[in-house]
Amino acid sequence: MNLPAYYYVLGTPIGVLGLIRWATWLIRRIPAVLYKPIVNNYRLPMSIVVPTYQEDPVIFAAAIESWLANDVEEVILVIDSSDKTCQDIARRYPVTVVITDVPGKRDALRKGWRAARTELVALVDSDTIWAPDVAAEVCKPFADPRIGGVGTRQSVYGTKGFLARITDMFLDHRYFDENASQSLLGQAVSCLSGRTAIYRRQLLLEIEAEFMQEEFWGVPCLSGDDKRLTTLVLEHGHLTYMQRTAVVWSTFPSKWRIFFKQRVRWARNTWRSDMRALSRPWVWRHPFLAYTMIDKGLSGFTVLLGPIFLVTALIAQEWMVAAILVAWWQISRAAKFLPHIVRRPSSFFFVLGYVVVSWIMALIKLRALMTIRQQKWGTRQVAVENGQIVRTEGAGGDGFEEDETVPLRMVTHAGRAA
Repeated sequence: MNLPAYYYVLGTPIGVLGLIRWATWLIRRIPAVLYKPIVNNYRLPMSIVVPTYQEDPVIFAAAIESWLANDVEEVILVIDSSDKTCQDIARRYPVTVVITDVPGKRDALRKGWRAARTELVALVDSDTIWAPDVAAEVCKPFADPRIGGVGTRQSVYGTKGFLARITDMFLDHRYFDENASQSLLGQAVSCLSGRTAIYRRQLLLEIEAEFMQEEFWGVPCLSGDDKRLTTLVLEHGHLTYMQRTAVVWSTFPSKWRIFFKQRVRWARNTWRSDMRALSRPWVWRHPFLAYTMIDKGLSGFTVLLGPIFLVTALIAQEWMVAAILVAWWQISRAAKFLPHIVRRPSSFFFVLGYVVVSWIMALIKLRALMTIRQQKWGTRQVAVENGQIVRTEGAGGDGFEEDETVPLRMVTHAGRAA
């Protein structure tokens, strides 16, 4: 086949880049295959802290029941004073409720771990449902006194459709690839997802001021609490680990508009956190973690070369070249997603859809980088205005004092009302 010269000009560097990307993937994949969850009988008492704001009532009730079924010492729900529905649901269960009138998730987390009485604190999102053995499984890595935080394996709950399937693929890629390799090589996971992350309470108290006062380029940080907590744990000389046998399920957006907003917010958080970390000495004590941060940042740019080359081939009506590209993406991405496809074989037919979404994600990362100083939250009526975290439209209090605690019923070791 005689191809125009510009195909060789474009194709050669893309081919070389493809080899580099495969090599960087193998550097992660080989240790990820060797990863094994920690197995022992170690157990510590645990409190669950849940910042709650306008959660779906059915999901919220199911989540509470799953937490109580895990035989934890206490469940502390920090509920916004404007959220009467969730307050009413909470009163049906043996939990402790803290009513807050302070906007933002970070203060709610702080109120929760201050109220906790146990050595371990699980910070959990209000839409996250636990498997029956999560509390037992996440304790096991803490047998190592160097471990400061432990994450779980997350899956999609309750949502059907294309975005749910793609999100499920993204999650499996994260927990069977990135987090697994980071756990094996250095025990330094870059982000313990806020859906469920467990920390030593004493450590949370130590890093509390840095967590609450985080700024980026002079602007107070509103979101990114899970990424910030993880990096602070590592920065203070502790380790982080992913215990994949601890499985939780969370809801995810089924509408594109919400999906975009969520991903832009996450991407901004990642850029801010990783740029700050790579500029400081502590991260270089974890060379594999630094490597994955750099690789993730660069991939946001390099992944866009694929669609550029495909469009070039289509415009030039080089159908065979375009077909080879599409076939290669199908086969290569399916190989990379083998653990997920083994679990859900029908995902093989979503591989090309995943490729297209990854291109969209790359554009989202670029937009997030260009708007990195913006502080917005898509699901909470709170924002940064004039350097202050404030409520936005539709959020109002009801007269509760910000530290008012409404004790309902405490949870005993058997998970029953005292």
